[in-house]
Amino acid sequence: MTTTQATVRRGRKFDQVLEGAREIFLRDGFEGASVDDIARAAGVSKATLYSYFPDKRLLFMEMASAQCQAQTDEAMLSIDMSGPPDRVLPQVGRRFLSFLLSEMGQRVFRICVAESDRFPELGRQFYQCGPRMLHNALTGYLHQSAERGELRVTDFELAADQFAELCKADLWAKLCFGIQTRFEDDETGRVVDGAVETFLARYGA
Repeated sequence: MTTTQATVRRGRKFDQVLEGAREIFLRDGFEGASVDDIARAAGVSKATLYSYFPDKRLLFMEMASAQCQAQTDEAMLSIDMSGPPDRVLPQVGRRFLSFLLSEMGQRVFRICVAESDRFPELGRQFYQCGPRMLHNALTGYLHQSAERGELRVTDFELAADQFAELCKADLWAKLCFGIQTRFEDDETGRVVDGAVETFLARYGA
C-alpha cells in the first residue's frame, strides 16, 4: 500500500503507538525498525498498530511531525515575540540549535537523509513540520520588528534564512561529518551571540 493510498486513523491508543514508534525508530533507524518491535514497545498488538498506521512511512512521518511540532510549540510559547531583536533573536537561535543538535533532532534528520532517495516525502514532511515552521515564525517576527523601526529588511525570507545559517556556523559541519555530536552551552552560545551580532550589523536600524 502506498503512502498516498494509506491514511492515518486516530484512536484511544494513538499516542501510545507514537511513543513506541519514537523509541524504536530512534534506536534502529527507519529501515531497521520492525513493526513487531514497535508494537511491543507501544504495548499494543500488531493489528492495533496497523489499524492506526497501515504504512510504516506514515508512522515515521507522524512520529517525526509530532516531535517537531512539540519542539516548535514549546519554543514559540517560551519566547516573547513582541520584544526587541537583541532580546528575541538570541532566544530564537538557542531554541533552534537546541532542537537541531539534540539527539532526537540528529537521528530524525539522519533517517530522513538516509531514506531520501526511496522516500523523499519523509524529508519533506520533516522540513515542513520543523525547520519551515521556525522559518515562518521568524519571518513573521522580522516583519513586526521592521514595522516598529527596529530593523531595516527588504527580503524577509532571505533574512530569516541567513539568521538560521549564521546560527549553524561551524557546529552543523562538525555534526554532519561526525566530528562532534555533543555541544556545550558555551559553544552554542558563542555561535548564537556571533550570529545575532552579525545579523544586527547588517539589518539593525
